[in-house]
Amino acid sequence: MAKADADAILTRAETGFDDVFFSGPDGLRLHARDYRRADPEARERLPLVCLPGLTRNVRDFHALATFLAFDAETPRRVVSFDYRGRGGSDRDRDPARYTILVEAEDVLAGLAALGIERAIFLGTSRGGLIMHALAAMRPTVMAAGILNDIGPVIEGAGLAQIKAYLTRAPKPKTWDEAAAIQKEVHGKAFPALGESDWADFARAIYVETKNGLVADYDPALLDGLKDMNFSVPLPTLWPQFDALATRPLMVLRGENSKLLSEETVAAMKARAPHIETRLVRGHGHAPVLHLSGLPGIIGSFLRAVDRKQAS
Repeated sequence: MAKADADAILTRAETGFDDVFFSGPDGLRLHARDYRRADPEARERLPLVCLPGLTRNVRDFHALATFLAFDAETPRRVVSFDYRGRGGSDRDRDPARYTILVEAEDVLAGLAALGIERAIFLGTSRGGLIMHALAAMRPTVMAAGILNDIGPVIEGAGLAQIKAYLTRAPKPKTWDEAAAIQKEVHGKAFPALGESDWADFARAIYVETKNGLVADYDPALLDGLKDMNFSVPLPTLWPQFDALATRPLMVLRGENSKLLSEETVAAMKARAPHIETRLVRGHGHAPVLHLSGLPGIIGSFLRAVDRKQAS
């Protein structure tokens, strides 16, 4: 991409999305980012709906959303959601409602508020689990899917690792310290990331408040992890995966992931030979979607879905 084109995209990106607020089924105020929502050319194609991981938010998808929304040949609408208790969405007074099914219902409420009847979904980690739920709850809403380092089998060791770094991470005082902390925690699993990538990584996680930098989620989210026994196999989602895999599907797996195993990816492929699988070298859980050529790979998948829809 020429520098002038890149600069133009970055300039447009400053006003390239709308912050949208809507009500969940229980009335909680929830947030989404909507890129190119009013652009007739972008709306000719199926929108891409991005669903983040357990404690993550819409900022994880900004660079990818900008790349796809402002593609010169195939611009499209891109929507990303903050689940309840994350990012710009309100916190739930009842932490017991931080569940995949409640969050799936929130996503459906958001799609209705935004007038989206059918879309391609991209889910990172927990977002992919929500996709499994949506495939069972509302199969007609999903035209195709991309699972980012998640499948119907969750490895206990990977979930235990997530619990460990979420509950033990030190609190940074500066942005440089925040980047250093993330590199220290995740660096071995993500050798593909450079120094500027770790700075971006930190800014997707933390926000500035009057009390300094804080992770942008409700700490009560972690309550559900406290009493989990990771030595016991976790429930699997094979029936939901079978429903999900009736449509075009791509699975991304980080080379160093401990949450999605090679064996699970092979089993997914055996059950659904048509799915596309990609190993993302130099990444762990979960691959950073705007790095290592992933925007181009994802863009190619989206265009293939477009062609199939048009045929």
